[in-house]
Amino acid sequence: MLIVKPIEDKKIQEEVCTACGAVYDPDALAYAAREDEALIGVCQFRLGAGCADVLDLKAAAGVNDYEGMFILARGTLNFIDLCGVHRARCAADAGDPSLLRAVGFREIDKNRLEMDLTGEFDGKCSHCKS
Repeated sequence: MLIVKPIEDKKIQEEVCTACGAVYDPDALAYAAREDEALIGVCQFRLGAGCADVLDLKAAAGVNDYEGMFILARGTLNFIDLCGVHRARCAADAGDPSLLRAVGFREIDKNRLEMDLTGEFDGKCSHCKS
C-alpha cells in the first residue's frame, strides 16, 4: 500500500534525501512516499509567508513510479494549502518536468515554475469548472 507521510525526524529526512539524490536542507520540511516500506520518493519544501518553495520532488534511485510521485506531490501541496499558504514555486529542475506540470506547476520563466493553490483541493480549482 502507498503511504505518504511527513518526515518528522531530521536524521531520517537526511537519509531519505540522500537516497533520492536531493540535497538535504535541515530547515526544510519534507514528505516521503513509501510502498510496502520501500522508498518511492521525497518532496522537500519550505513554507513562506506568501509562498512555499518546493526544493525537491525526487524519486529514490532506481524507482520509476510516476503515480506514486504524483500522489506525493499533491499530498505535499495540499498540506501547504492547509497551512494557509496558497502559492507554491520551484526551480525548473526541482523534479521531473512532466511531473511538475502534471501536478499543476506552470512556467513563469525559463528557470522557475509557480502554482496557485487557491481552490486546488476543494473542488474549485481551474480544472473543475462547472
